[in-house]
Amino acid sequence: MTTTEHTAADLTSPDHAAHAGPFDDARAQLRDAVTILGYDDGMYALLANPRRELTVSVPLRRDSGEIELLIGHRVQHNVSRGPAKGGLRYSPDVTIDEVRALAMWMTWKCALLDVPYGGAKGGIRIDPRQYSRAELERVTRRYTSEISPLIGPDHDIPAPDVGTDEQTMAWMMDTYSVQKGHTVLGVSTGKPVSLGGSLGRATSTSRGVVHVALAALQSRGIRAEGATAAVQGFGKVGRHAARFLEDAGVRVVAVSDQYGAIRADGGLEIAALESHVDATGSVVGFANADPISNDDLLAAEVDLLVPAAVEGVIHAGNAAQIRATVVVEGANGPTTPEADRLLNEAGTLVVPDILANAGGVIVSYFEWVQANQAYWWRVDEVEARLAERMLTAWEHVNAHAEKLGLPLRTAATCLAVERVAHAAQLRGLYP
Repeated sequence: MTTTEHTAADLTSPDHAAHAGPFDDARAQLRDAVTILGYDDGMYALLANPRRELTVSVPLRRDSGEIELLIGHRVQHNVSRGPAKGGLRYSPDVTIDEVRALAMWMTWKCALLDVPYGGAKGGIRIDPRQYSRAELERVTRRYTSEISPLIGPDHDIPAPDVGTDEQTMAWMMDTYSVQKGHTVLGVSTGKPVSLGGSLGRATSTSRGVVHVALAALQSRGIRAEGATAAVQGFGKVGRHAARFLEDAGVRVVAVSDQYGAIRADGGLEIAALESHVDATGSVVGFANADPISNDDLLAAEVDLLVPAAVEGVIHAGNAAQIRATVVVEGANGPTTPEADRLLNEAGTLVVPDILANAGGVIVSYFEWVQANQAYWWRVDEVEARLAERMLTAWEHVNAHAEKLGLPLRTAATCLAVERVAHAAQLRGLYP
């Protein structure tokens, strides 16, 4: 087990900054907010760098008997406002800088939605599609054991992300509980309901995206009934978001996944598409739609575009082709800073990830509260409280943006950074 420590000088050095990526994007957004808020370089350095990082080796015995070594990370960006909170992703593209960026965005997300957490994130560099269920269980349990000094219901609470699910969280909870000698339901969220999960958690991020998307469309004078949408990514977030948009009267005309994209100008029948995906594993080949490229999907002339896959899909090279009136970020970091600037200049309304996809952390917070109280809420209670939180945050960010003449992302980041900085100032430095 290796603990990695970085000083402000390490992470803000020219050599580090030369490598553009999600962490550079996250820190560029922070720098803009710090400048607007009038904080000094010391506050920027405090907020630009993770509080704690852990990089671990995860040895795996494959079903064949071979031994393979995987690398995992857990980053706690900031804990000024409460325990760290953030997802765990399994992806072949996981890097320490990606995990740092995601942890920072989680800090702002929790602060913006007034959830009493700081930001964290974890990841293992692995393609889960290439491993058996038994192998993934062994990976999860070994990783959990290695990072156990950092996690816990009062310290750091993981949740599902790309490549992980409620079963992953159940394995994490069990591994941690075995080490403690008793069941600790609050160590992870996004668990199965039968193991202390919350009703409504599985669809919470998607519901939050749609609550904000409908409010954003309304702010541009676009009625949900008859509006058009394209959803990039048909996984955990995009799939449910497409269904909820359809339920609201929005015509979803294009969707995509990692294998390809499809379009039907008359609107896709989402229930039939979900059945097709369950049977084949992809949206490709859906009988009632035409195949298109992912670039064509992003450039579709629609009222609403929901990028709900991975980081950096809208960038300087394709921002000029985006024709959607409203872009609502279902994924973390799907728009680079340069693309964000170009979209704002073009008059496109971009609802940032730290607001748009915060539904997951809100209901994770509800799950944590329920686990700590050993009292479970009805699904209608969960969904009503989620809607209230999301719409209150939307109204606050939108009003702040209009008052100061700022893009939504800058307004949201400023509000979040101000709350975290205020907490840090109140707590002071030790010693």
